[in-house]
Amino acid sequence: MKQSCELEKQAAGQVAALMAGAARTAPKTRGIDNIQVVAIDDESTRLALVNKMKEIARSENRPGFERDANNVAASPAIVVIGVRSNPAELNCGFCGNPTCEELRAKDGICSFNSIDLGIAACSAAAVASNLRVDTRIMYSVGRSCLDMKLFTEDVKVALGIPLSITGKSPFFDRK
Repeated sequence: MKQSCELEKQAAGQVAALMAGAARTAPKTRGIDNIQVVAIDDESTRLALVNKMKEIARSENRPGFERDANNVAASPAIVVIGVRSNPAELNCGFCGNPTCEELRAKDGICSFNSIDLGIAACSAAAVASNLRVDTRIMYSVGRSCLDMKLFTEDVKVALGIPLSITGKSPFFDRK
């Protein structure tokens, strides 16, 4: 027999896997898949992430990172989606640079890659929502995971999505 807490942790892992699938298959602006996904469901990595978020909160005076770290500490799984920087070669200027060559020289992030990240994160969050699992998309989690080097070096931006299976969502009514 399994108790509710064990079943809820198992459900969080299953939902995280489905969210990764949704992120992978999400539409891409140029049809190029630059998405990378990791799921944090083990205690040691989650604790390292919480500690990194609290470190950033202190060193950069960002109290929101501390608040978000407390949410992550209580999450049985965290899905983190990153996107590799891969200029579109369109010279569209959406990134603020007149050419993709100038963007590359500045080690910048192509706007199309950021759009793809947003689409993937929303697709993943929708899966959780459809399965009635609470989430919140957090840049603080993505930034911390980048600092922890959980992605390949060419991933320049990421978003994290902690999951919660409790009686009330901890991601709202936050202080």
